[in-house]
Amino acid sequence: MHRAYGGVVPELASRDHIRRALPLLQQILEQAAITPAAIDAIAFTQGPGLAGALLVGASIANGLGLAWDKPVIGIHHLEGHLLSPLLANDPPSFPFVALLVSGGHTQLMRVTDIGDYEMLGETLDDAAGEAFDKTAKLLGLDYPGGPAVSQLATTGTPGAVVLPRPMLHSKDLDFSFSGLKTAVLTQVKQYGQPLDEQAKANLARGFVDAAVDVLTAKSVQALKQTGLSRLVVAGGVGANQQLRAALKVAAQKYAFDVHYPDPELCTDNGAMIALAGALRLQRWPAQANKHYAFTVRPRWDLAAI
Repeated sequence: MHRAYGGVVPELASRDHIRRALPLLQQILEQAAITPAAIDAIAFTQGPGLAGALLVGASIANGLGLAWDKPVIGIHHLEGHLLSPLLANDPPSFPFVALLVSGGHTQLMRVTDIGDYEMLGETLDDAAGEAFDKTAKLLGLDYPGGPAVSQLATTGTPGAVVLPRPMLHSKDLDFSFSGLKTAVLTQVKQYGQPLDEQAKANLARGFVDAAVDVLTAKSVQALKQTGLSRLVVAGGVGANQQLRAALKVAAQKYAFDVHYPDPELCTDNGAMIALAGALRLQRWPAQANKHYAFTVRPRWDLAAI
């Protein structure tokens, strides 16, 4: 639906959520062979994100809570990503460093326990996933572009295109990816149009190598700075094959463990929000309520929850 526009159109997204949410919920209940009576509480994404889409989820969650007489709990989108590796067969134990890397966020967090998060560094401009999508557009690839760029990079020649590694030596844990995207644009203009397939592949390889180098180096730096030996990678870019390969090499070199959610749990999903809701319900039952008056939080600092 969004491919024709090269990115998410908020109005289309929220209207589509309205159309799909209740039929999907009914299908899931039938597949799981459970009734509302078996549900303890309803968790929903309260933020951050697109206000229209958040309002759809919040209103449905609270409407169902009222209809089924169930408590409702609002969850931070990024907390869902951050805790999603706990659903894996080999879940990490606390504390750990988390690299949250997606289309909207690139952050390093110290995670001491559920609800105890410290921001170590974040992107000052474009998120890594956003830079992947914009690079895909420059190379004429369809949206969503991240997986397409990664796949194309596998056929590129290593070192044929060397792009800058923004803030690699900044001595802090912040990121910046807008300059890397601009460097791709400059290379595209130098090549001229139309780009042949090998030129596209070499540009993709240069971009992916640069982004992965920065993400890996900053993750290692965060582990050294905190003295921790566990890294959790979550968010859509966490499924990137080149990033996983680079972190595997770094983990062997610097003797740390790295954990990922299963690939289907890397992108936005309801399971991670349900998990975060269940964990919060166990720790802080009072956070779930039957007030059914709701707000959404398009901007919401994870460290402040």
